[in-house]
Amino acid sequence: MSFKIEKIHHVAYRCKDAKETVEWYKKHLNMDFILAFAEDHVPSTKAFDPYMHIFLDAGNGNVLAFFELPNQPEMGSDPNTPDWVQHLAMKVKDRDALMAAKKHLEDGGIDVIGVTNHGIFHSIYFFDPNGHRMELTYDDITSEEKVSMITEEIKQEMLDEWTRTKRAPAHTHFLHAEELKEAKEQVPVGE
Repeated sequence: MSFKIEKIHHVAYRCKDAKETVEWYKKHLNMDFILAFAEDHVPSTKAFDPYMHIFLDAGNGNVLAFFELPNQPEMGSDPNTPDWVQHLAMKVKDRDALMAAKKHLEDGGIDVIGVTNHGIFHSIYFFDPNGHRMELTYDDITSEEKVSMITEEIKQEMLDEWTRTKRAPAHTHFLHAEELKEAKEQVPVGE
């Protein structure tokens, strides 16, 4: 192949209200509003579909963007996909930053799940005003060591086993051992 992706330029989601979204991200995640543009026609398809496109600074050259689409049906989510699956994870410096963010969000009336221990990183979860699930996370001090245990061979074995069985291979259960200890002691439904 003659090319390689350099980085994500921006990630775009739909929003219910562009101004509300900008204000929410500024207030709750300290993200700067860096750009906006609007058109009556979509540049790629040329279709008439007025929109406002806003861009927020997610740090280190990362950009989070949203489209408000007033002529489209009300936005929703995939009813066949659990809320916890589709999300955007953003990294903070360390545990102190994560705990400060958690307090700030909760003080702002936002429900926060976690801190969840993923073995190689620790996360909190919450929803933005558009219903998008967000994750803030920081790397565990042992993350490099633990990630190095997941070799190329192990990754491929896991993928192949999953493809055959559609059951979770045990290779990396050590990552969530502490977080899921109590859950794994319970008998699964139907067994």
